[in-house]
Amino acid sequence: MTATDPVANLQTLIRCPSVTPAEGGALSALDAMLSPLGFKVDKVMATEPGTPDVENLYARIGDDGPHLMFAGHTDVVPVGDETAWTYPPFAAEIAGGEMFGRGAVDMKGGIACFVAAVARHVEKHGAPKGSISFLITGDEEGPSINGTIKLLQWAAERGERWDACVVGEPTNPDALGDMIKIGRRGSLSGKITVHGVQGHAAYPHLADNPVRGLLQLTTALMDPPFDGGTESFQASNLEVTTVDVGNPATNVIPAKATASFNIRFNDTWTADTLRAEIIRRLDAAAAEGVLRPGREPVRYEIIWADRPSHAFLTRNNALIASLSSAVENITGKAPKLSTTGGTSDARFIKDYCPVVEFGLVGQTMHMVDERVSVADLETLTQIYQTFIERWFENAGA
Repeated sequence: MTATDPVANLQTLIRCPSVTPAEGGALSALDAMLSPLGFKVDKVMATEPGTPDVENLYARIGDDGPHLMFAGHTDVVPVGDETAWTYPPFAAEIAGGEMFGRGAVDMKGGIACFVAAVARHVEKHGAPKGSISFLITGDEEGPSINGTIKLLQWAAERGERWDACVVGEPTNPDALGDMIKIGRRGSLSGKITVHGVQGHAAYPHLADNPVRGLLQLTTALMDPPFDGGTESFQASNLEVTTVDVGNPATNVIPAKATASFNIRFNDTWTADTLRAEIIRRLDAAAAEGVLRPGREPVRYEIIWADRPSHAFLTRNNALIASLSSAVENITGKAPKLSTTGGTSDARFIKDYCPVVEFGLVGQTMHMVDERVSVADLETLTQIYQTFIERWFENAGA
């Protein structure tokens, strides 16, 4: 049963050039791995006006009992300067005990290992005492509109229900066994525009420089801190990510200035309470500040980005204990339970079932010469295989 080998699985997947949103043959390759194991495989095309069509895959083995989902994505980010790679980015070359290729760790490697783990489980025990499904998108690295969120809706409308999920993102910072993600901070973005009066830099009394007001507003957003963190989450943090006046001339005071920001927030806040706090800070700073002495208060407007991500924390002992004990059994390390990092598709899955994340070491993700240790592929497969057995035991299968 060739699907039992995670190295061969990953080579097959890397050799599919599935740069988001292109399927690149990756989902067809995954179908070919899963169908012989007894999975019923569906490919689902999702569409949305103004966005690229995306093909996704849902596969299930088993009809009842506890239902375990594995979620991930086969789409990858662009390779960048291909000539800078030591080996072609879609060749899946192995050298020095490492496999090179775009998607090696983010996250075709995790998919390859879970497929191998399931194949070994079926080879050893037969069909699972319950159900296992794969929910795989081609839109995680893209807009995330026609991917996991729509595939979940599609499956749920057909009666699919899940008891737990593992997302195979690369969660380990340095070595396998370092970290399991049991939640994620929320993410909220916005863009502030401050309006002034354009004029000559040598005659400031005839103009109002909006940069002055923008500095006042952005300072108010970053200080004081929003909170000091919670038991499970680090402190919420806001970063100003762009500042722009659209002005190429050094002797012209601009008519407006804009700044974009993003805040990663903990469970002290919701998106709504955070918006209210940001508006409160901006209004206070605008009322206190003026662009020049004797002028009107700062005039601003704010536009919020669509679809903020919400902070969540998974509390499910059968899931967390099964995975933690599997990691410790195979690696000898007790993994840290963490909520650090950015967002992932777990933010959608949490609305359907308890979800955690565990995968490979993420040090080279999105980089030139993205690569994975061949030994880590075998280790992760063993972790997943042990987890599958323990989860079904703990879930009462």
